[in-house]
Amino acid sequence: MGLTLPALPVWVVTIGLLALSNLFMTLAWYGHLRFKTAPLVLVIAISWLIALPEYILQVPANRIGHRQFSAAQLKTIQEVISLTVFAGFSWLYLGERLGWQHGVGFTLICAGAWFVFHDWG
Repeated sequence: MGLTLPALPVWVVTIGLLALSNLFMTLAWYGHLRFKTAPLVLVIAISWLIALPEYILQVPANRIGHRQFSAAQLKTIQEVISLTVFAGFSWLYLGERLGWQHGVGFTLICAGAWFVFHDWG
């Protein structure tokens, strides 16, 4: 008896895969900042190993998402997710403070994303 999963909408699968891939990539690119004394060669090797799952998730996310979104829209979704993940990561993992200027900047980026998703035809 096999498990049957309901078909999820393309946008749900795309955003879910992009969010997971960004978690891996943020950890690969910035996780080592807490370990400043680790040898750079070791940090690079570990970062590449952490980044591999990011690619395994990112490529299908873009392929699946391109059924519904343009390439520009996919990149915009990825950037908004990336900034969201990074903001949480820098606050929770690195202990960095997020100020009002970060909120303003993020709002402006989201406003730009809004323009990408509207067809002004």
